[in-house]
Amino acid sequence: MAGSAPVDTQAPSRILVRMLRTAPEQATADNVLPESVLWHIYCELRRRGEDGADQAFVRSMRHLHQRRSLGGVELPTTDTDPEEHRLVDDPMLAELWRAYKRCICAQRTGPAAQLLRDIESRL
Repeated sequence: MAGSAPVDTQAPSRILVRMLRTAPEQATADNVLPESVLWHIYCELRRRGEDGADQAFVRSMRHLHQRRSLGGVELPTTDTDPEEHRLVDDPMLAELWRAYKRCICAQRTGPAAQLLRDIESRL
């Protein structure tokens, strides 16, 4: 992986679940994509076998995607970790995530919405 994790993946599961349910509301100090924060949390919870991680991830991603689509909030659009898709062992899910991030970085929320639906159906 190119960069370090944008969250503490050693945190207890209950804290990670809480972070996943409350999507980042604004840009972080190091300008990491909020989607990347959610992805890292989701991958860790998935690795731990936590129930409900899929649904919480999709819900938070939809909320964040809606905010991006409306354009009312300044969110980062630079991918600081282009290799993070490799955090999952499902190659199709990894490629869907990679494509989603490319669309978000290019500010193409329409195609990203379809990719988000594809990610949801994959989970």
